[in-house]
Amino acid sequence: MSPASPAVPDSSPTPPDDFRTAAHAAADLVADYLAGLPGRPVWQPMGPADRTSLLEAPLPEDGVPLAGLLDFVGTRVMPAPMGNGNPRFFGWVNSAPAPAGVLATLAASAMNPSSAGGDHADVHLERAVVRWIAELVGFPHPAGGGLLTSGTSMATIVCLAAARNRAARRAGWDVREDGLAGMPPLVAYATGETHSCVRKAAELLGLGSKHLRTVPSGPEGQLDTDALRAAVARDRADGLLPFLVVASAGTVGTGAVDAFDPIADLCAEQELWLHVDGAYGAFGVLDPAIAHRYAGLERADSLALDPHKWLGVPVDCGCALVRDTDELRGTFSLVPSYLRDEAAGSLGWFSEYGMEQTRPFRSLKVWATIAHRGRQGISDDIARCTALARRLGELVEADPELELLAPVQTSIVAFRHRAAGLDEAAVNAVNRELPVAVQLRGRVFVTGALLGGREMLRACLLNAATTEDDLELLLAEVRAAAAGLTERPAGA
Repeated sequence: MSPASPAVPDSSPTPPDDFRTAAHAAADLVADYLAGLPGRPVWQPMGPADRTSLLEAPLPEDGVPLAGLLDFVGTRVMPAPMGNGNPRFFGWVNSAPAPAGVLATLAASAMNPSSAGGDHADVHLERAVVRWIAELVGFPHPAGGGLLTSGTSMATIVCLAAARNRAARRAGWDVREDGLAGMPPLVAYATGETHSCVRKAAELLGLGSKHLRTVPSGPEGQLDTDALRAAVARDRADGLLPFLVVASAGTVGTGAVDAFDPIADLCAEQELWLHVDGAYGAFGVLDPAIAHRYAGLERADSLALDPHKWLGVPVDCGCALVRDTDELRGTFSLVPSYLRDEAAGSLGWFSEYGMEQTRPFRSLKVWATIAHRGRQGISDDIARCTALARRLGELVEADPELELLAPVQTSIVAFRHRAAGLDEAAVNAVNRELPVAVQLRGRVFVTGALLGGREMLRACLLNAATTEDDLELLLAEVRAAAAGLTERPAGA
């Protein structure tokens, strides 16, 4: 007689009424949090005990009821935000979440599909919203010529991989089969202001950072096409294979937009792939006041951008757009027998166009965010941000303690504090410490960077709820924090 099987433990799912009650409570918690943001400090350091309680949280032996989970989130997590939901957050390029996207995230999580492919709503919705994004920025969009990613860092890898494979094939090399060993080095070109994700992509794709050439910028931060042409000629003469130029639709330091038409002319002449990093700034084309800066963007071979930046789609959500669908699919397509699906149609699965196999349902929050505001609403929000940035630039120029370091081209303002009587080394020292000094005061949040060897503050405006009073407060806080660092009374 065989021994009795052990009893199967009871593992009943959460009762529907418990979830409904908790979901209503969660909605109230989130709504109260969002409504209260303007009245609280933008950011404050966590206390040691609060930090430790998260770092050293023990693994629960028994389950915690949903109400207990919400209490933990409301008392331990939400009181310690990064700060980017606040209209006085000017740091990095991190937006406030669009309320429509927040709501859609809950529904997408409830469905919890893999958006790799198949015939279900998220797959078709992703093709639609990728087309919407391309339409918003005026980029050509053949069916299958793009996909959503975790962010522009991954979108850049996707786009540069397609560029690498095209260049290798034209050189008589099958990089998917044979790798890069033995092939003449491929060379790429970008400015010193190009985002670090481009270098990471070059390294991960086996190109090597030493083959990512730094091309000088002109006085307004734009790529110097004469210097680019000379660099390409030198590398060809040395037996190397130039293949890629990375231009920017808004640099991370100053928001500068490259002159795309002359770069595209050179790339067409030299048979180079033109990739545009539009992570933050590509949506600036929707503002009629600065749309002229983006002339020629549509001529790029690929464009990487982030709906989770200026559009406010909740993180994570980037997008890769590629002009040549076959080039993109030929770089990544690998369909094992267990994934064959005739219902997928001629375009196949999204996993044939990028690295991810199991892909989250990103498209619903993109759809909700764009559909809620519409093209005109999005354009109005972006135009307001750029107008506020120009106004901040004017306020900086009118302030004798402050110095504008670059023209305001999009919605980033690069400036520094320059107290009378300090030499350049002292000015740099003050501005190096100034961002943290401002952040710790809690009323505004701004970050710093280096520009041409000079320490600076960079204020990025992405939140249409920001007001001119917030700009005045930002500069007042900069002056007050600088006075503390230089041991002078504010305004003296």
